Amino acid sequence: MIILDARALGVEGVARAVDRPPSEVPADVARSVESIVAAVRERGDAALLDYTERFDGFRPVSAAGLAIVPAELQAAEREIEPAVRAALAYAAERIERYHAAALPKSWRITDEHGSVLGQEIRPLDRVGIYIPGGRAAYPSTVLMTAVPARVAGVREIVLVTPPGPEGRVPPAVLAAARAAGVTEGWRIGGAQAIAALAYGTATIRRVDKIVGPGNVYVALAKTRVFGDVGIDMVAGPSEVVVVADRAADPAWIAADLLAQAEHDPMARALLITDAPELFPRVEAALADQLARLPRRAIAGEALAANGAFILVADLEAAVDVANRLAPEHLELMVAVPAALLPRVRHAGAIFLGPHTPEVVGDYVAGPNHVLPTAGTARFASPLGTEDFVKRSSVIEYSPSGLAAALPHLSALARIEGLDGHGRAAELRATQPRAPQTGPPAERARPAAPATTEPRVPRASPPTVQAGHTPPATKEPRR
Repeated sequence: MIILDARALGVEGVARAVDRPPSEVPADVARSVESIVAAVRERGDAALLDYTERFDGFRPVSAAGLAIVPAELQAAEREIEPAVRAALAYAAERIERYHAAALPKSWRITDEHGSVLGQEIRPLDRVGIYIPGGRAAYPSTVLMTAVPARVAGVREIVLVTPPGPEGRVPPAVLAAARAAGVTEGWRIGGAQAIAALAYGTATIRRVDKIVGPGNVYVALAKTRVFGDVGIDMVAGPSEVVVVADRAADPAWIAADLLAQAEHDPMARALLITDAPELFPRVEAALADQLARLPRRAIAGEALAANGAFILVADLEAAVDVANRLAPEHLELMVAVPAALLPRVRHAGAIFLGPHTPEVVGDYVAGPNHVLPTAGTARFASPLGTEDFVKRSSVIEYSPSGLAAALPHLSALARIEGLDGHGRAAELRATQPRAPQTGPPAERARPAAPATTEPRVPRASPPTVQAGHTPPATKEPRR
């Protein structure tokens, strides 16, 4: 871990010193992703089977064999140990409660002319959640992606994940899918899974949006299909910034730095403090804990390459540095964190006080752990129910409202050279409406009043269905 003095370097100097310029994607990787996406789009199921055999060593007789059927989910729930089953249920309930509170709502306002303006919130019909696999299982990411979608009212939640030997998917992932309300699952991963979700095949129907983290192939594929389908974000390596005062426990700080460092050799772990005496104490705690960490090779590489101790003049300056870095996770391990919170402008998730380790956010607190990384918290937000709904504007003008607006409409239409625009409003103001003809049954009925009540989350998750042949469809994640 290097030591940087922000008092001498300034905020920008520190930012440059810890900056990780985005690495260029190797040309062969980019070409491979382009080829895979194009092949799945053109050859559909045949390409999926070929790539699943090539990359995952699994090839069923037909694409239907890629489906994760309901019996597998039920068996997985029985297979996992009771403590894991209880943990999944506990986390799912808290995630649902938090995201239900954040659910966007429809609304209306009425102006001085009696014209009604507002917004209608509608859930997406079908979303895909990508869950990484291979070297590790991530049931927590299943909950973090599927539960908010269910709370938002999404009817079809399609999980894709790369299979292991003989097409095996970890039981904890399947049990989490059942708890979260996933309605369809497929054992496919990588760029091929993203392409299948985006464009569909004879067996797998396309989705409206794809969310969830993945490796460089997955990230590139998401950027490639964006525009044909929605995506949440392109996430990079994990990162944490700990702002600590002199009373903070060095062992707790070290544990939180290591919790991020063990993710990936590219993970970033930074400590910012106005107490220089913390540095040797945290360094000693890091050495002690690292020696006993199973993933010490990964964590040690991350700390050496992307770890730093940053000295500042005071805690306000510490927050200034943190804002410049806009980290994925920001911990305020200080005596009065509420005093610093109003100064925080850019962070994916903020953890207040010594008893709030970042890992509670990873698993059970309730807020989402799919967060903006690499400084994108300057403009991006955590995954939430907002990502699974659309907004439609609602406009209903009264005659007097249109009359009042007419001079302004006409002026703007004239200056833009769009006479037809102005005429569309002028006709209504200067000519009476033609009388309706035909029997009353043929006349349009007035729209039902819009509701502003939020949707109530389902009490229990829907039954997961097997892979379909059109028209029913459900998909897996990778």
